[in-house]
Amino acid sequence: MFRLGGWYWFSSGEEKKLDREKCGKWMHFFEDQEFAIRICEKAIAEKVCFSCKCRDMENSGMETGVICFYLNGDDLENHKRVIKFMLENNLICKTKTGRYYNISFKFDNQTRARMYGSNFKGEIKLSQFIDLNTGEWLDKG
Repeated sequence: MFRLGGWYWFSSGEEKKLDREKCGKWMHFFEDQEFAIRICEKAIAEKVCFSCKCRDMENSGMETGVICFYLNGDDLENHKRVIKFMLENNLICKTKTGRYYNISFKFDNQTRARMYGSNFKGEIKLSQFIDLNTGEWLDKG
């Protein structure tokens, strides 16, 4: 782990496998810095993603932060690993009715293009992998 630019960064040693044109992240928003650090350490230890980071809330002056789990957008098996990890660690919020929010994978090219809020349209969504009502995988294979 190292701190840089308002972030805590965690590396697997395999981040060279991330392709600048295909790379992106699944995200989780948090309020507990120690929890975020532990989750990032766990993700790297369990080889869930190539790299991850969490906002350094103290240096950013923010009351909330974000964790980013990095992978290539065309890596289906890695999407499944990250989503499974997020589900197992309660990192995907649910609506009042108990349905998972249909969160999106965000490509770094979208971030570089400053696509936030209503300007951001997710191309890869959680509903492509799981039933949002039950949390069960759509592809059992």
